[in-house]
Amino acid sequence: MNKTVSHKEHQVDSRLHIVVIGSGSAAFAGALAATERGARVTMVEGGDVIGGCCVNVGCVPSKILIRAAHLAYQQAHHAFAAIEHHEPKIDRAKLTAQISERVKSLRFAKYERILSRNPSIDFIRGWAKLLDARTVEVLTPQNQSVRIVADKILIATGATPWIPPIPGLEKTPYWRSTEEIFADEMPHHLVVIGSSVIAVELAQAYRRLGAEVTILARHRLLSKYDAILGDNLVKYFAEEGIRVITQATVKNVVYQAGEFVVSLGNEKVCGDRLLVATGRRPNTADLNLAAAGVATDDSGAIIVNERLETSCPGIYAAGDCANLPQLVYVAAAAGHRAGMNMMGERGVLNLDAVPMVIFTDPQVATVGLSPQEAIAQGLRVETRTLSLDNVPRALANFDERGFIRLVAEADNQCLLGAQILAHDAGEMIQTVAVAIEQRMSVTEFAEMLFPYLTMNEGLKLCAQAFFKDVSQLSCCAG
Repeated sequence: MNKTVSHKEHQVDSRLHIVVIGSGSAAFAGALAATERGARVTMVEGGDVIGGCCVNVGCVPSKILIRAAHLAYQQAHHAFAAIEHHEPKIDRAKLTAQISERVKSLRFAKYERILSRNPSIDFIRGWAKLLDARTVEVLTPQNQSVRIVADKILIATGATPWIPPIPGLEKTPYWRSTEEIFADEMPHHLVVIGSSVIAVELAQAYRRLGAEVTILARHRLLSKYDAILGDNLVKYFAEEGIRVITQATVKNVVYQAGEFVVSLGNEKVCGDRLLVATGRRPNTADLNLAAAGVATDDSGAIIVNERLETSCPGIYAAGDCANLPQLVYVAAAAGHRAGMNMMGERGVLNLDAVPMVIFTDPQVATVGLSPQEAIAQGLRVETRTLSLDNVPRALANFDERGFIRLVAEADNQCLLGAQILAHDAGEMIQTVAVAIEQRMSVTEFAEMLFPYLTMNEGLKLCAQAFFKDVSQLSCCAG
């Protein structure tokens, strides 16, 4: 960083003083919202770089890797007979260097430069813990203790990969997602323990870059989501040569002669690299939360109300360390509203229609309620599922993998949710999110104008399927 950042005394500064613990998306959003409203902020970060997970080791580098893998795969597996297929040569070290350079530039533009140009934010490098409801102690890299008294505190310390207690695992050089994203060499056979977002995204990317891949799913693929999504994704993964073993209980892991041997009891799976992607846990264990009476749930996530305030008045939490969806845009929205609320405003985080995307190919995207979730809430539901051979854009792409499903309340036809498995599903899902927020009915949704030959038009067709046979419609039939 160009700016020398250090704690400065504000002996005569009467502005509200807020301590922000963390420097990721939630932390920065909260700090900027507070300073825009007249506060001064002291930001504390214990890691080597600022910016949190997303820009450094999460969303940004993984999506670059996934995009590169998609382009490589298309060269050998596209559907157009007039274009010659060929296997691309992959230079993994060059790809890693390109990923690292883009991460560095984004971290500078979105975090370091913003911090250096904001005179209302001071920065301390060190590890923070609470001494009471208003006092934060920071242990600096020089092993010095700094105590800071704050008017309000925002905890935004994020989460880190959780490693399950599998016998033998800790003695092996397994990968977390960070090591996999920034690896310089390609494995011959990658074994993945885990079956959720990070696991499936990186598994497919590595397969498309040339590795053999086996996924070990404790239950089923994408077990936290509607089964229709994971079950169909398994089918498409199999077509690419990705083996998925469901109901897999890992008994132990051994590493010998450069090979991982993963025992499932009745079977052993061997590979030269092992990725453990079994979820993330909040970074709260070392914060001494009990000293301030800050409550957490069983996973260690800080419990917050709709205003992002914890059980201790004046202490707020946002991002992956709180009991919120672990999505970076939720973290940023929560941090912003926490910043508003610490300054006396009333910002409420509405999580009724949170869009979510998994960047596999085809992509998985959801928003709102699944049929099962709606029924569990006592609602009568009606659904329509549209196969993509009914979507003109999918036909033009020669890619009819997947489906679109809309969920509506039977009594008033009001949209409740959507589950999509399709090329560019992530670009489609926000349209449904807006419709749900506006309490639109499927009829109102179907009557909207959707551009022809876009994947988004499939949403209109699925809505029309609630009251007509879309297979009998001409192109663009409204």
